[in-house]
Amino acid sequence: MVKKWSVPYPAVGGEEERDAYLYLPVGYEEEPQRRYPVLYMFDGQNVFWDEDATYGKSWGLEAFLDEHEVPLIVAALECNTGANNERLDEYSPYPFSDPGWGTFAGHGEDTMRWFAGVFKPWVDEHCRTLPDRAHTFIAGSSMGGLMTVYAVLRYNDVYGRGAALSPSIWVAPDKLKALAVRSRIAPDTVLYMDYGAGEMENHAGMRRSFGAFGAKLMGCGVNLAMRIVPDGDHSEASWERQLPFVLETLFYDLSDPNESDD
Repeated sequence: MVKKWSVPYPAVGGEEERDAYLYLPVGYEEEPQRRYPVLYMFDGQNVFWDEDATYGKSWGLEAFLDEHEVPLIVAALECNTGANNERLDEYSPYPFSDPGWGTFAGHGEDTMRWFAGVFKPWVDEHCRTLPDRAHTFIAGSSMGGLMTVYAVLRYNDVYGRGAALSPSIWVAPDKLKALAVRSRIAPDTVLYMDYGAGEMENHAGMRRSFGAFGAKLMGCGVNLAMRIVPDGDHSEASWERQLPFVLETLFYDLSDPNESDD
């Protein structure tokens, strides 16, 4: 079941109303004592339903989680879909320029402060969550994937596991590497990261940069699962096909406090 409502959000252009989405797993109402891990996601309009998706195709996450009865709460926020590419500003932790899109100040840190300081406390208060970092996940694709990497590094005390699909590390690869080096990474940190084989030519040297950044993350202690997806591309349809790998990684060897309470 997915609940959708509107929340005030401190956007780049001033406070505005954004759609928020909350998925509650199968059996949530029937097991009132059970608590669940939470997955926070960017680009919320693209996560669950095709009719809400920016390009008419979502990840289909509600159907996947229901079918497999995954014991997981998902909280997602709609991105800024403004004509001036405000999404790129809100989803970049660093200033950057692109010949095709323009120059952006990079308000990604503001976005993460809202996710960690406002969104997560609200979800923990209103849902039966496992609020500790080991059971707090974060995920996104493209610029949302970049934000996921940033969150796992910069907010490692909040998010213990993440999934970054087609992350836009090309925005600031050197700054991300520097962040990884100076971040205090807990030894149980887990990150899934992939690119589609069909998007390797989207930016110069992507395959090499992907490998180098992955090596830097592993050198800093991140338990990293990296993939080049055969026939994968930069689309929600492709990211939807990776859900089995994403969920397997996020839940791999994760303790379940509900069982220890029996």
